[in-house]
Amino acid sequence: MNGVVQGLQALSPDGIRRFFLGRNSADTLSPDALRLVEDELTEDLSIADFFVSRCSRFADHPALTNLGRTLSYRQLERMSRDFAAYLQNDTPLKPGDRIAIQLPNLLQFPVAVFGALRAGLVVVNTNPLYTAQEMRHQFTDSGAKALVVLANMAHRVEEIVDDTAIETVIVTQVGDAHAAPRRMLINSLLRHVKKMVPEYNLPMAISWTQAMNRGAACSFAAVQRTPDDLAMLQYTGGTTGVAKGAMLSHRNLLANMHQARRVLSDISAPGAEIAIAPLPLYHIYSFTLNCMLMLDAGNHVVLVTNPRDLPAFVRELRRWRFTLISGINPLFYALCKQPRFQELDFSALRITLSGGMALSPDVARSWREITGCSVIEGYGMTETAPFIAVNPPQAIQVGTIGLPMYGTEVKLLDDDGQEVPCGGMGELCVRGPQVMAGYWQQPRETALVLDKDGWLKTGDVVQIQDDGYLRIVDRKKDMINVSGFNVYPTELEQTIASHPDIDECVVVGLPDKRSGELIKLYVVARCRNLTVQVIREYCRERLVAYKIPSQVEFRTELPRSNVGKVVRRILRDEELSRRHCQGRRMEHL
Repeated sequence: MNGVVQGLQALSPDGIRRFFLGRNSADTLSPDALRLVEDELTEDLSIADFFVSRCSRFADHPALTNLGRTLSYRQLERMSRDFAAYLQNDTPLKPGDRIAIQLPNLLQFPVAVFGALRAGLVVVNTNPLYTAQEMRHQFTDSGAKALVVLANMAHRVEEIVDDTAIETVIVTQVGDAHAAPRRMLINSLLRHVKKMVPEYNLPMAISWTQAMNRGAACSFAAVQRTPDDLAMLQYTGGTTGVAKGAMLSHRNLLANMHQARRVLSDISAPGAEIAIAPLPLYHIYSFTLNCMLMLDAGNHVVLVTNPRDLPAFVRELRRWRFTLISGINPLFYALCKQPRFQELDFSALRITLSGGMALSPDVARSWREITGCSVIEGYGMTETAPFIAVNPPQAIQVGTIGLPMYGTEVKLLDDDGQEVPCGGMGELCVRGPQVMAGYWQQPRETALVLDKDGWLKTGDVVQIQDDGYLRIVDRKKDMINVSGFNVYPTELEQTIASHPDIDECVVVGLPDKRSGELIKLYVVARCRNLTVQVIREYCRERLVAYKIPSQVEFRTELPRSNVGKVVRRILRDEELSRRHCQGRRMEHL
């Protein structure tokens, strides 16, 4: 094994790119070579083993801070052990059972996740902003038998818990990870003054503090899990249909963490980083980065519970000489527009990571001008735990997603399933140790995206440049067909958004009898003087005729997902519903 790995490491950068790009069968890894790379990346560990070893190694280092309290690695290990002991001794849960965790960025989140994994359970990460209907689907689909939920959302659990297999409910309040005086102050303020905790009735529920106290009084027996055992069900696809649970093993998550560590190894020092974590930990991007990679190196993570409160977020940033921050394009854009943010001391900031959606060149430039730190853009999917490609910190190319992660093969396929030559565009397919086992209890859906050789179809249209860098063209499903011509929304949006009076824009394709589909543009303008005529003239100067939007609508804001992505589906569904209603009115005339 060592000989093969050393041989790979001895290749030149170009050789490594050619080896892993997989442009043809001669360049792809053999199954034996791929397994050797997987073994190097994962070792023979479960996440629980990994977690305990890092907490021991960095015991007295600060691990996590939230709302004014800091946990050391020693305290984090002890609290996760107490939670695991509670699950083992006071609940009917057995290794392999699923536990849903529905929390924002609080100290309770990593304690619950690592405690559950130490008890041998499978974690089902759940968005706290879910509606009761969305919760019902995820809990019943996963077969979750337990739930950790924030008190602010417990009233929704009351609506649907009888429709699920959940028997154990642990309710926590925002201040529960703090010592008694501060805990009572925070919880009373939110419940009685700000009225942020609706009344609920869950007779089977136990409070977080009760669970932790019971666990502290119990013994704990370590549970052995193998690298290929299921660790998480990470739900995805909710914006395109019914959400599916991506099955991520201990191997998937540990391998992707090690892949990411290789990228940052030259610019990051163990135990030296203060990382700001504004993105929710239940999102796989933030989890792998902030709960895995940062912990692996003994770094200090500052959890931001509500980054949408920008003034409060900036005040929190002022408290730290932070060295690393992760986010997505809308968050960086919003921060750059905050005058107080521009006044911060960025002298310690060395690493800015962007993912989740395309990074705008304008935002990248503004961030660099304000902070003095370039943005490292990467790309991934829930199904790959998540990182697939990233820009090398020493050679960032804005507008690309960089190079494939170590041990990751990529290839492009056309609509007929044939491989696309270098320079062409096709659907990106990836293979590597981070690729999921499939979708939970969805063999048909799994077969649509994952073949028997382990190649995953991403659904993204990509171009591979001559230097090996990957450039996302668009989502395959978002492609608009205008009179037989393919139009990629992201490419179009980038061109139109360069107008100085446009703040944001998004385009969608709508059914059209004459052309098959037409392009509708939604615009958030920076000034009131911007008109449809001005936008169309701007487009005519820069776009071929069939790419010019047929319809333009001004909006004050665009619909977004929980992590800030603009959701095209919502705009498209609104327009189709409007058309349907208009048609119904015409029928009655």
